[in-house]
Amino acid sequence: MDVRFVTSIAVITPNPSISRGLYVEALGLPLMGEADGYLHSEDIDGCKSFGVWPLAQAAQACFGVPDWPADRPVPQVSVEFEVADAGTVQIAADELKERGLTLLHDARTEPWGQTVARLQSSEGLIIGISYAPSMHP
Repeated sequence: MDVRFVTSIAVITPNPSISRGLYVEALGLPLMGEADGYLHSEDIDGCKSFGVWPLAQAAQACFGVPDWPADRPVPQVSVEFEVADAGTVQIAADELKERGLTLLHDARTEPWGQTVARLQSSEGLIIGISYAPSMHP
C-alpha cells in the first residue's frame, strides 16, 4: 500500500456544541461549520484537514444509520490516509482484508467526491483509506 499523506484527522464527538466550545471558542481554531454540524479547517499548519465529526454522522457514514452500534467501541477519532487515486482505494481495502482485517465498508464515493473505505482499529479509531480530489492540486 502506498500511503501518500494523512488526509484528515477528525475528533468524533457525541456532543457537537461542547466540542465547538473547546475547539473553536477556547482554542480559537479557524473551524468552519457545515449545515449538518461538521466543523473543519484546511488552514491549520501541519494538518491537511482537521475536523470535529458528530458521532451520528460517523455512524451514518460507516453503517447507514444515525446510532453507533452497541457491539462496537465508540470511536473518538477518525484518521484518513490518502492513496494515489480513486481506483487505488479498493485495491488498498482488499489488501487490508487479505491481512484479516474487517472493513466497515468497501470503497465508495461520497457526495463531496472523496472515495473512501473504512475500518475500525483495535483502539477504536475509524481508519479511512481515501482519495480526496480536493487534496490534489
